[in-house]
Amino acid sequence: MNNEKIGLELSVEEVNLILKALGNMPFNQVYELIGIIHQQANSQLFDIDSKEVANELQLKNE
Repeated sequence: MNNEKIGLELSVEEVNLILKALGNMPFNQVYELIGIIHQQANSQLFDIDSKEVANELQLKNE
């Protein structure tokens, strides 16, 4: 497998559809990919949530 990286922008619904499709494949072929998708998605969603909370707190303190 090539180690070259690409960036994709997908909705949560689209990512969930991809994960559902991967779930129909043999686990030993896709578990690492599923883990990578979960890790990156959680990182991005957590980062967005943190920024939103910080912005809300800043607005309340002004």
